[in-house]
Amino acid sequence: MPRGNGDSPRRIVSGEDYIDSLRGRNLRVFLFGELVDEPVDHPLIRPSINAVAETYDLAMREPEVATAESELTGDRVNRFLHIAQSPEDLVAQNMMQRKLGQNTGTCFQRCVGMDAFNSLHSVTYEIDEKHGTPYHERLKAFLTTMQQQNYVVGGAMTDVKGDRSKAPHEQDDPDLFVHITKRNDDGIWLRGAKAHQTGCINSHWIIAMPTMRLGPKDADYAVVAAFPVDAPGITYVYGRQSCDTRSMEGGSIDVGNASFSGQEAMVILDDVFVPWSHVFMDGEYEFASMLVERFTCYHRRSYVCKTGVGDVLIGAAAQAAEYNGVEKASHIKDKLVQMTHLNETMYAAGIASSHQAKALKSGVYLNDDMLANVCKHHVTKMPFEIGRLAQDLAGGLVSTAPSEKELEHPELKALLEKYLKGRADVPTEARIRVLRLIENMTMGRNAVGYLTESMHGAGSPQAQRIQIGRQMNLGFKKALARKLAGVKSPDKDEE
Repeated sequence: MPRGNGDSPRRIVSGEDYIDSLRGRNLRVFLFGELVDEPVDHPLIRPSINAVAETYDLAMREPEVATAESELTGDRVNRFLHIAQSPEDLVAQNMMQRKLGQNTGTCFQRCVGMDAFNSLHSVTYEIDEKHGTPYHERLKAFLTTMQQQNYVVGGAMTDVKGDRSKAPHEQDDPDLFVHITKRNDDGIWLRGAKAHQTGCINSHWIIAMPTMRLGPKDADYAVVAAFPVDAPGITYVYGRQSCDTRSMEGGSIDVGNASFSGQEAMVILDDVFVPWSHVFMDGEYEFASMLVERFTCYHRRSYVCKTGVGDVLIGAAAQAAEYNGVEKASHIKDKLVQMTHLNETMYAAGIASSHQAKALKSGVYLNDDMLANVCKHHVTKMPFEIGRLAQDLAGGLVSTAPSEKELEHPELKALLEKYLKGRADVPTEARIRVLRLIENMTMGRNAVGYLTESMHGAGSPQAQRIQIGRQMNLGFKKALARKLAGVKSPDKDEE
């Protein structure tokens, strides 16, 4: 953690402060079969750190976009650490998410933590209401500290799950879902693993949450707990991404996005201690489904972040067409219109969900669940079509261009500049850079955040279809039809 004079924590303000705060933590991170000495300086990891740093720098440059007044302290805080007090707060989150997608062209890794805090605000309140527990006040105290220090808090929900046909307590190996192994007067100990954890190494704290509906025999799995990323007993296994080693080859062309990338890793917990002050659920299994559903409601409309990334890809496709000299062709214009239509459709569903938010008992606002699921279901499909159209507009060179080393080779340089040129007034390097960006976003490293995460993040497509099916309200709609058609039905059918 960042330090000031003596041992007192120093509040993070800028992106540079944030990067400095990650140094010297002695994390146990494995990448390519080796322990990473200092993640901040690793060329494959650093671009993902830069993406998180942008969340701090945006708050400094445009505080009206990326900060809000805290209900806990009255101070301005980063919007990623803010509890939504109105529909307007949720809309502002979406606008910030799109802006950051535009600025980075990738995943900026803080949405899960934001959505975890907002969902836990109401769930802890309602657990306390039923059981007389102290979780809500603990959560507010913890969040106050996070706001005061301006930390990055990651949310960890996805367990590795093992045999999907079995509940957690039925698994042959109990560690396939994170669970409590021990309790005493000081706290609890956790064991298990969380998979696909976005930005976990780049966070300061992690909040572990249940991944699914639980039953009475799953009480030890019904746990919500926060722990520092550098807590003893944690091992991180860094996830591979397509073309990720290009960042280790030197140069800035072949990587496509020279500055930013996303990050996913597996988090393995080997009896990690959590004091009671950082435990926000312990055995209240009947609230696990409420937490999962409210979290996914927030998080599925958070996928408007992909529209900011889509803005970048649409721009890259339009730029490639211009560099090729075909920007005035009617079919080119039509494809760009289609890409924009798809992108704005996703955004419209997400921001409409936020606009239709309602207050819960704790005072936090929850966005509309039906529209959140519609938003995310669009996101499982539309970025793939936008990516297909981007590749269509880019041409075959998007996947066959020679490497940066050939472009700089003393014998080949002039030849490649000659034969890879599009419009005469556009440098060949500029054309190749835009094509590499399209490759990066549709096939390379940042395709993980734009395409794969769009498919599987916050629940794979069927999860949204199940929620949409539950909320179709067909009885009400059939009654509307019968009324206008003049069909009389028994009162019991008039739902």
